[in-house]
Amino acid sequence: MKTDNEAITACRAGDKEMYRVLVERYKTRAYYAALMYTHNRDDALDLSQEAFYRAYKALDSFDNSRKFYTWFYRILKNICINFVTRKRTHNQVSADDENRPELVSSGLNPEEILERSEQSELLWQAINQLKEKDREIIILKEFQEMSYREIAEVLNIPQGSVMSRLYNARQRLLKEVEYLNDEY
Repeated sequence: MKTDNEAITACRAGDKEMYRVLVERYKTRAYYAALMYTHNRDDALDLSQEAFYRAYKALDSFDNSRKFYTWFYRILKNICINFVTRKRTHNQVSADDENRPELVSSGLNPEEILERSEQSELLWQAINQLKEKDREIIILKEFQEMSYREIAEVLNIPQGSVMSRLYNARQRLLKEVEYLNDEY
């Protein structure tokens, strides 16, 4: 299996098929990242494909000392933000949105499944109450599973700021969950 840099080097040398390695490796992550911004499956699919196309066209500007996905994510994020701005959509996932990631519930009894489903709904309601920058950093860390270094690169902020912002965002999320939990 080719590494990202090997695939990029091959693409730069004219082997366009090697780009498929990168697309296959990151298409699911890209789709869910776009879904975070658009909250629409079709738009997320279209925008993630557009981002792969633009990244391919810009491969010559890619710095091999960086990770491909963090570089790609910035392209994807910009495309999504521009799209959302143009469409003037409301940037909030509804609590009953079928597109959000679900808690894995296999192997649980019905009561546990129901409890986890309710917890998941409560969590997403709380996440939606956060400011966009808090929501983004939590999703990058917890759902995109990026490292602090990768998040710092994507957001173009120091790693220490990532840790601080993530800590504060988690604290605000906890307060929001507690508040919503008290309401129910």
